[in-house]
Amino acid sequence: MGEKNPVKEQAAAPEIRYRNLYEDTGKVYTRKVSGFFQKIRRYTGLPLIAGFLLMPWLVVDGRPAMLFDLPARKFHILWMTFWPQDGMLLAWLLIIAAFALFTVTVLVGRVWCGFTCPQTVWTLMYIWAEHFCEGDRNKRMKLDQQPWTTEKVLRKGSKHFLWVAIALITGLTFVGYFTPIRELILGFIPSLNESGMVTFDVHPVAAFWTFFFATATYVNAGWLREQVCKYMCPYARFQSVMYDTDTLAVHYDAARGEQRGPRKSGEDYKAAGKGDCIDCSWCVQVCPVDIDIREGLQYECINCGLCVDACNQVMDKMNYPRGLIRFTSEDQLENGATHFLRPRLYGYTLAVVAMIAAFVYAVGSREPVSVDVIRDRGARLYRISGDQVQNVYTVKINNMDQRPHSYEIAVEGAGDFHIRGYRPLQLEEGEIFTLPVRVSVPRKDLKTSKNTIYVTVTATDDPAITAREEASFIGPSMH
Repeated sequence: MGEKNPVKEQAAAPEIRYRNLYEDTGKVYTRKVSGFFQKIRRYTGLPLIAGFLLMPWLVVDGRPAMLFDLPARKFHILWMTFWPQDGMLLAWLLIIAAFALFTVTVLVGRVWCGFTCPQTVWTLMYIWAEHFCEGDRNKRMKLDQQPWTTEKVLRKGSKHFLWVAIALITGLTFVGYFTPIRELILGFIPSLNESGMVTFDVHPVAAFWTFFFATATYVNAGWLREQVCKYMCPYARFQSVMYDTDTLAVHYDAARGEQRGPRKSGEDYKAAGKGDCIDCSWCVQVCPVDIDIREGLQYECINCGLCVDACNQVMDKMNYPRGLIRFTSEDQLENGATHFLRPRLYGYTLAVVAMIAAFVYAVGSREPVSVDVIRDRGARLYRISGDQVQNVYTVKINNMDQRPHSYEIAVEGAGDFHIRGYRPLQLEEGEIFTLPVRVSVPRKDLKTSKNTIYVTVTATDDPAITAREEASFIGPSMH
């Protein structure tokens, strides 16, 4: 029996590979760059930040223009007020936003991530604070390698001061969408009570969420940054389902750029077999998610276009044509043409337009009052009083209008149905009122043991404000 050869056994064994689900690539030092896409990011980010910060301060009809009043179960959005009964409209709006995102992704890739995503916009603010306090990329790298000195403490301290300030403003503003922001800020101003103790008038829940979102902003935009895009954002994981070969995204033109490498001034680099890429790595240094676009399309890429601006600057210095890195499609690179009109894009666009039209119609046709009618199951099925048959109901009226109304209740059916012991109700704005009502009908008017009635609620000062609900009326057996 021959001896086993350990070398052959090791060679025949299957190869085992280990892959880390999380890989820390170290701190990313981004280079400051200017150009067309950087301007677009600035001109799209600044209005979004301004709108986010100013919206809670605007007043419409004596209340904040946008206030999600959870204790009162009312969502105020400009001149409209939404109630829990409008929950379907909110779900509908989220579905429309999702389909709109899919449509844009099919056409121009992850431009939402690169230009308008809050994580991207806030990260840009934090990077600006870094550039302002510590300098550009090379200065920051040298500063981190230096021992702690007074200058380093001042530069690092000022950066973190700006980071914390931005985080606190963000937390206050976000919570200001759920509680009036003027009251919220006044609650954080310290005051002395009768015992001379410093007190704050802010609600503990509001204070908790303010500091929670401030901390989340500080950590996400200041420390995690690209890790959020790489490992935490679900959109990055399923974007490949949205892409096709005609989707416009940031691509590196390998046919033009390879072989990459440095070259001397005036050198005939094409005769040497080199492409237009001088391997300066500027495209990597400006990337906020720390990828090399020259390695091909990657799920981490947020299509911010900063590598395009950086590469175009280098091409200008080298007197080469721009566009070595550009927004284009795989079909354009391989076949020279991009098909903008295609079935998938048609389908998404039609779906979004149809849903928006239906949503606008649903919002525009909302009734300012709603009524729910429930038979009282705790009582007997019916009651006979003389020649009258009676049923008891619980009627809930919701005045969803933005002003008070006096409401009358009426009942209709195949018979002389009427409500006993009832008077008009005065409901304030947003008030929900529940009351028991007793509906009677002459016994001779009942043809069957189960009858259909309709309860109608109408505003006395505006008959156009009305709501109707169907209910069942139970009577004695007719046989």
